[in-house]
Amino acid sequence: MAATFIQTNPQIVGNNYVVMGTVDKKDWKEGDKNLLSPSEMIGRIYVFKDVWNFEVIPAGWYPNEEK
Repeated sequence: MAATFIQTNPQIVGNNYVVMGTVDKKDWKEGDKNLLSPSEMIGRIYVFKDVWNFEVIPAGWYPNEEK
């Protein structure tokens, strides 16, 4: 996504965003070639049922947490 938007809409790269769901590969390819309008693409999304928030923890060794 970043590679695409750095050329088409660079001001959004690095900002927070929400992932709504997934689309079939065929629909994604059509959207990538601008054969689908944004509203058509939204109509083809399989929306996720749950919301998950992730926090990135850098890899490495950490001391045990005391309880």
